[in-house]
Amino acid sequence: MTDPAITLVVVDDQATVREALAVMLDLAEDVDVVATATNGAEAVEAARRHHPDVVLMDLNMPVLDGVAATGRIREALPETTILVLTTFDDDESILAALQAGASGYLTKEADRVTILHAVRTAAQGQTVLSPEVQRRLLALAGKPARPAEPDFALTTREREILGLIGDGLRNPEIAAKLVVSEATVKTHINNLFAKAGFHSRADAVRYALNHQNGRSRREC
Repeated sequence: MTDPAITLVVVDDQATVREALAVMLDLAEDVDVVATATNGAEAVEAARRHHPDVVLMDLNMPVLDGVAATGRIREALPETTILVLTTFDDDESILAALQAGASGYLTKEADRVTILHAVRTAAQGQTVLSPEVQRRLLALAGKPARPAEPDFALTTREREILGLIGDGLRNPEIAAKLVVSEATVKTHINNLFAKAGFHSRADAVRYALNHQNGRSRREC
C-alpha cells in the first residue's frame, strides 16, 4: 500500500510562475496540487478549505503578503507546513518568514528537483533552507548578539527549549520531542523570552545559533 500523496497549495501572484509550478509539481506521483492562490488572503482561504500538508508560499504579494499569510495559516492549521519560494534572500525577509512560522526557505533560482525535494522534506516536518539562506543565518549568528548567559538565568528546561528553537523546531515538534503539552512549551518560551529580553523567535534563533557556535569553538 502506497503512502497518500502530499497535498500542496501553490501561492504566487505571477500567473506564469504559479501555473508553471502547479503543473510541474503535480506531475510528481506523490504530490497532489489541490489549489493555487494569487495572494496571501487567497492562500489562507485555500489552506482552511483544503488543509494541505504543505503551502508553497511567495512573499511579495498584494492584498496580504506571504509573511502575514504564513502566520495566519500556522495559527489556524499548525499541522500545515509553509515552504517559502521567493526572489528575496535578504536577512529581513528570511527572518520575518521564519519568525512567522515558515519551515523552509528557497529562492526562485532553485530548479525542479530542488523544489520537489524541498516539498517532500517539508511534508515530513523537517526544515528546508537553501545554501544561501543557511550562509546568511550563520553570518547573522556570528554577529555580536546579546551578552553571554550570566546576564540572565534560564532553567535547564528553558535552555533545552532554546536549543531546540535554534535547531529550527516549531512548538508542536518541541512538545513531541520533550513529551510535554504544547501549552507547557509556550509557557517555557514566554518565560525564557522575558528573562532573555527576546522580542521575537528570530532573536531566540540568532542567540541560540551564536551560543552553540561559541560552545563548538571552545570545544574544538
